[in-house]
Amino acid sequence: KRILSPIHFVRLSFPFGLLAAIMIAATVAAQPGLAQDDDPDVPYVPTPDHVVERMLDVAQVDSNDYVIDLGSGDGRIVIQAGERGAAGHGVEIDAEKVRMARKNARDAGVEDKVMFIKQDLFKTDFSKATVITMYLLPSVMDRLVPDLLQQLEPGTRIVSHDFDMEGWLPDR
Repeated sequence: KRILSPIHFVRLSFPFGLLAAIMIAATVAAQPGLAQDDDPDVPYVPTPDHVVERMLDVAQVDSNDYVIDLGSGDGRIVIQAGERGAAGHGVEIDAEKVRMARKNARDAGVEDKVMFIKQDLFKTDFSKATVITMYLLPSVMDRLVPDLLQQLEPGTRIVSHDFDMEGWLPDR
C-alpha cells in the first residue's frame, strides 16, 4: 500500500449548505436501498455556478490539469474546467444525466476536452486525476478514501462542496 504525501483536501461551505444537507438527508432517509447498481448513492443536487467557479479557483485548475468530477450530474464542473483549458471526465450513474452532460459539453464547445461516463463511482479509476471534485455525502466520501489513497499521486487536489471526509483535515 502506497503512502501519499500531501493530497490537498479543500472543503467549501456556503450558507445554503445546511439546507442542502437537510434536503439530501431527507431524500436518502426516504429512499432505503439506494445502493443498487443503477441507483445513486446520493440524490442529485446541482452545484450552483458560483460555487463551481470557486471550487475550480481553489483547486487552481488550468490547462495542465485532468479533472474528475464524481457524481457529475449535468456536467457543469467538468465543462467549466474544460473552458479553463483542462481535460477531464465526469462520472455519473444516471444515463439521462450523462446524455445531458454530453449535450451541455457540445453546446459549450468543450467536447474535445471532456467526456462523461455512466459508471458507479466506486468502480472509477482515479489515477489520471490531478483534481478530484465532489458534492457527495460524507458516508459516500468515506467509502472512497481507500481508493483515493491507493490511486492518487502526491499533489492531487480534492475539492469537496460542503462535506468533509472522516479523518482528513482540509487545507482550506
